[in-house]
Amino acid sequence: MDPYLVSVLSNIGLFSFLALSAWILLLGGEISFGQQAYFAIGAYAAGIASAVWAWPFTAAVLWGAVLGAGIGALIAWPAARFTGVHYAIATLAFAELTRAALNVFHYQRDVDGYLTGPDGANGFGDIRWVYEAGIEPGPYLAVIATLLLAVIALIGLAARLDVMAQLRMVGEDPILAAMQGVRVLRWKIGAAAAAGGLAGLGGGLYAHFATYVEPAQFSVMTGVHAVAYGLIGGLGTALGPILGVLIDIGLLESLRALAAYRMIVFGGLVAIILILRPRGLLDETLVAKVRAWARR
Repeated sequence: MDPYLVSVLSNIGLFSFLALSAWILLLGGEISFGQQAYFAIGAYAAGIASAVWAWPFTAAVLWGAVLGAGIGALIAWPAARFTGVHYAIATLAFAELTRAALNVFHYQRDVDGYLTGPDGANGFGDIRWVYEAGIEPGPYLAVIATLLLAVIALIGLAARLDVMAQLRMVGEDPILAAMQGVRVLRWKIGAAAAAGGLAGLGGGLYAHFATYVEPAQFSVMTGVHAVAYGLIGGLGTALGPILGVLIDIGLLESLRALAAYRMIVFGGLVAIILILRPRGLLDETLVAKVRAWARR
């Protein structure tokens, strides 16, 4: 496969984890502009585990996901008491605090005669476990795709067990959900933990794909795009945010010849989609119709 195509598909797969992370919170009725923080936490945690502590790749990536989930739950415990714009601002503040902390975070150790580890604003390089293990970009794309399919399968299982229906109930009317015995705060914290874990998993995979990360990569715009993926692709199914990533990255790459104008074209297209389809392309109504047709 063409190396450029492998790179683009890998980025689509990696940012799909971030998109699903923001999508879960959207289902719970909250907009988070801070999921890039957990993406960064997963990237740095997994990178330190493999490059500095010499952990195996699987353990390192899992550590990034667990840390992302744990911090997501910890932050959600006070933040989940907010709603609407207050919740969005709280998550954005946490993301910027995380980025500022990474700008001054220094943790380097001697590894084979070289100082390895995060070096503040200079970033964190030499996260080379994948390449030192002889894993080519193509097989690594297969690893990303396999984990993404596993996540989608878990979300599908959760939907069959009515977990997603309960989360949607909390998102649509938390007061009514509470009157029916649903523990709203517990669900919001659980959703934030799951979202943080997904973003952390994607971040760990991203760090080993790029071999270098720095705080500037996890800016506010990354968080805005994470939310936009779900709003563009649709909130009716887990495939919605992934479609949003495809449209975003795929369209921007296809419009590369337009240079400075491609963001204007992309922004206009996004505005049109949101006007015509407020819940995204794959919204709940369309998904319900497709499922009814499939059953017939």
